[in-house]
Amino acid sequence: MPTDPPPPPSPEPAAVAHLPPAAFDRWYGGWDPLTPSTIAEFMDGFDRPWWITGGWSVEAFTGVSRPHEDMDVSILASDAEALRLFLGDRWTPWNVDDSWFRPFDDRFPEVRPDSQLWIRRDAQSPWVLDVPLTPDTRGRWTNKRNPEHTEDLDDVTWVAPDGLRYARAEVALMFKAAQAREKDRWDAAVCLPKLSEESRAWLRGAVAAMDPSHAWLSSL
Repeated sequence: MPTDPPPPPSPEPAAVAHLPPAAFDRWYGGWDPLTPSTIAEFMDGFDRPWWITGGWSVEAFTGVSRPHEDMDVSILASDAEALRLFLGDRWTPWNVDDSWFRPFDDRFPEVRPDSQLWIRRDAQSPWVLDVPLTPDTRGRWTNKRNPEHTEDLDDVTWVAPDGLRYARAEVALMFKAAQAREKDRWDAAVCLPKLSEESRAWLRGAVAAMDPSHAWLSSL
């Protein structure tokens, strides 16, 4: 008696370790990222809130430069479809979610609110922009590490002298604490001494809510 064929593999496999850079480039392609000097032109005409996150936001606050592997710009997750329509046929966004990739187009319009988008011009071109989505609750910034924590977007971002909006340094460090890679520890070392006591208290509370035993708490 014939048996049913096995089901196809899950499209959302369990998370795996990150590939080293050379292996990543081989499988998925390399990066030629935008920078703060080019991102404004790229986003010109996008009429929803967006702000620079990650290492570039730390550099904007501290004035201390270091190499950057990519450019991270966040938007509210509810604006993901607006970004896709804004990019049109000029760029191809992909949804990156728990170590898997899928095109973000009209065939696959659904994305999880705490996933991210990677953008490149086409399959033969390098990636230029990483867009980690920020969950939002009735339009308010929502901490993806602690969904009960919501704030007005203006309270967790700031506009730097270059005219661009960035994540506040303490917010960037909160997300870096979750990974604590070498570059994250370096960013913390240059940034923490420059934080106000109010910003330190915010970061201390956010990290403690995420991990009460986190090693960074002793220096906050």
